[in-house]
Amino acid sequence: MIRILRHQAMGKGSLDWLQTYYHFSFADYYNQDNIHFGALRVINDDTIAPHTGFSTHPHRDMEIVTYVLEGELTHTDSMDNQRTLSRGGVQYLSAGTGIWHSEENVSDQPVRLLQIWILPDRKNHRPNYGDYTFPMEARKGQWLHFVSSKAGEAAIQINQEADFFARVLKKDEGASFEVPKGKMAYVVQAEGEGQINGETLFCHDALESIEEDLSFRALSDEAHYVVILLDKA
Repeated sequence: MIRILRHQAMGKGSLDWLQTYYHFSFADYYNQDNIHFGALRVINDDTIAPHTGFSTHPHRDMEIVTYVLEGELTHTDSMDNQRTLSRGGVQYLSAGTGIWHSEENVSDQPVRLLQIWILPDRKNHRPNYGDYTFPMEARKGQWLHFVSSKAGEAAIQINQEADFFARVLKKDEGASFEVPKGKMAYVVQAEGEGQINGETLFCHDALESIEEDLSFRALSDEAHYVVILLDKA
């Protein structure tokens, strides 16, 4: 089963420093038919203005993955981590029993990112932070598997049965992605436009697949996809 989610129908946040598409109910946006997709609780497509950002605030009992699409994002937390990530960078935060952090754009250019929250397999994990920068070339000609569970083999491992993949296709290039029985996939058209199983998606759109394999074809250069594979709810 396939369902398309158009960005025009998503929740929208608009502040003088932050523009957001809410894929799921979040903050002041509530849609009783779109609260989560299995263990996937949040995807916020954020664009943060220069010299602004999310000041220090707490989290707990959530697996948070941040995928940087453009600009520079600076992370600081209560475990004494401070890192700046740019395009191709991915950070993860296992909030567990509790952590405070900030996510700021200290540069002169906007930063765009996907903020992704996954419900953990249990509460009260030990807090943890890490980040990786994956060259954009690693997303071309193959699916980059960049997040897995602790039992998996990806560079980033979280406390949930979830796998994240990314790929960039040039115009008219195709790719396939298997969604096995008992699994479901959430796809974000992060950049550019393309077709998935014959359906056209534009930048910021998304697609849900339950046990249905996916066939991709780029309609623009640098058609950029993020796929999250989860256990079927």
